[in-house]
Parts: sequence; structure tokens; C-alpha cells
Amino acid sequence: MEADGLEWLVVPMHQLVSWGAAGAMVFGGVVPYIPQYRDIKRTQNAEGFSTYVCLVLLVANILRILFWFGRHFESPLLWQSIIMIITMLLMLKLCTEVRVSNELNVKRRSFSDFDLNYFWHWSKFTDYMQCVLTFTGVTGYITYLSLDSFLFVEALGFLAVFTEAMLGVPQLYRNYQNRSTDGMSVKMVLMWTSGDTFKTVYFILNQAPFQFSICGLLQVFVDIAILLQVYFYSYYPQKPASHTAHPASTKAL
Repeated sequence: MEADGLEWLVVPMHQLVSWGAAGAMVFGGVVPYIPQYRDIKRTQNAEGFSTYVCLVLLVANILRILFWFGRHFESPLLWQSIIMIITMLLMLKLCTEVRVSNELNVKRRSFSDFDLNYFWHWSKFTDYMQCVLTFTGVTGYITYLSLDSFLFVEALGFLAVFTEAMLGVPQLYRNYQNRSTDGMSVKMVLMWTSGDTFKTVYFILNQAPFQFSICGLLQVFVDIAILLQVYFYSYYPQKPASHTAHPASTKAL
């Protein structure tokens, strides 16, 4: 009788928690980029942020949306991809505008040049849009022709989440090249880590396709590696202080 009496409270609470978790999945992924966006906007310096992070997330989420057509997964994960694509395009737009405004007498590069040496280093945001639309069109057409293939659909799903799992690798490599984490928002990486941990637990508890859980764990490990870089380069500087302090950069810690 007591259990029946509490049912009126338990059911709404369970529904509320489910809605909260779904909302966190949809919008939680974009939160880490807010401090980075604000830092770039404030300092007018995008050197500490790798735009290849945007490339990785654009590719991963476009592939994830295409995977949904072959194997329907939870709607929050689909909406998360849509929101993330919009966010990455906004980040790209800001980074491109800031970079071009800081470059003097540099030859302008465009997507239509088809020069691999300058891939993803174009001078206008419209060039990035052309690249994204071309990729979406080609992969969308291939997916449409192959939706009946179970092997293709599963491989597409794995490729989507594996690409996303590599999200932190461009930033990890950029930090290694610079021997510093100056200009990178540590808040962003901390939010990556907490968000990826929550996301991985969400995948496991909601029995998402197995590709999601495996690659979620990999993503958490990469996030931790970047945080270790923050500690190492802060306490064991790899280059003189005069080079680490950029007048328009954001201090890593």
C-alpha cells in the first residue's frame, strides 16, 4: 500500500530526471565551447584553439545523422548532432574572421583552389561552408545507395562515433607542437571531460548502439591526456617565458 501511495511521486520524478538527462545530452555538448568562444572574441586571438576540432565534430555529427537514417537511435542524440553542427559553424566563422584580420599581406586561399597544402586554412567562412556541404552531399548520396546494407550502416555508425572520439586529438597535437597550452581554454577541456563522462554513462544506461559506449570511453581518455598536458606544461615549461606569453592570448590556468 505504501509503495502504491508513493507511485504518484516516483513516476513524475522519473520522468523529470529523464527529461533533464535528455536536455543535458542535447545542449551539454555545446557548453564547453562557450568559454573558448568568449576568450577568442575578447582577445581577438584564435591561435590557441585548433579549428580541426571543428572539422572533427562536423564530420562526426554529419555521419551520425546519416547513421540515424539506417538505424534509428534516441532523438536527443540526433538533436545533439544538429545543435553541435550549428555551434561548430559559429566557432569556425569567428576563428576565420579573427585569423584573417590578424594576417597582413597573406595570399588568400579558397576551397575552390583544391590545394591540399591549405586544406582547412581558407580565408573566408563561405569556403568552409562549401566544403561541409560538399562532404554532406557526397556522403549522403553514398548512404542513400547503401542503406540496405547492414554492414555499411554499422560501419557508418562506428565511423561517426570514432571520429567524435578523436575530438581532442587535434588540440592534443597542437599543444604538443606549441609545447604549451596557452590560448586554450582549460574550462573547455574540463567541460569536455565531465560532459564526455556523463555522455558515456548515458550511452551505457540507455543501451545505445555499442559503438557509442566504446568510443565514449576513448574520448574520456583523450580529455584526460589534455588535462595532463595542462599540468605538465604549466609546472615544467618547455620554452622561455618570453615566447609563452602572447599579448592577445588567454592564460591556460
